[in-house]
Amino acid sequence: MLKRCALFLDRDGVLIEDDGYICSPKQVRLLPGVAEALARVNRSGVPVIIITNQSGIARGWLSENDLQAIHARLDQLLADAGAYVDRYYYCPHHPEFGQGEYRQRCGCRKPAPGLLLQAARDFSLDLGHSFFVGDRLSDLQAGAAAGCHTILVRTGLGHRWPEPVPSSSLRLALIAENLTQAVDYCLPYLLHRHWQLQAA
Repeated sequence: MLKRCALFLDRDGVLIEDDGYICSPKQVRLLPGVAEALARVNRSGVPVIIITNQSGIARGWLSENDLQAIHARLDQLLADAGAYVDRYYYCPHHPEFGQGEYRQRCGCRKPAPGLLLQAARDFSLDLGHSFFVGDRLSDLQAGAAAGCHTILVRTGLGHRWPEPVPSSSLRLALIAENLTQAVDYCLPYLLHRHWQLQAA
């Protein structure tokens, strides 16, 4: 049985401006072209899934309720342009900082692939035909570990990557200037898989 594919995205530096640690909805600012790019993916029927490390929760800089408010603000900004995120997955842990259950070595903090594997179970996804778009090494490592193709964007911290970028171990398909260019590249592949599923 064919499974559908997805577009996985890091949040800070890919969708929104990277302000270090975003702790308030007031800090949420969409990067140029993001809403329009996501709306195209939404219209295709391919799920858009955010995978984000949020160790600020472990560090005590924000609560999980604060994070929900931040994502609600992001949802509002996207909705104003006709776009949406299907699901947010986040890791609140840190191996060295934090209290109680938040201070732990977990399988969900990127570069570990735990959140992608959970999303695959929740959405019945074919990770081998999915893409992960990020601006950090940990994003690409998590995507590759889950079996996804990866795309590095030069927004956020992506502009700091030296040349040449290692590709084989990261399953790197493209180095893109921004999310718009990343979607231009991967959406035809995702659509092809989507129509294969529809025809099966």
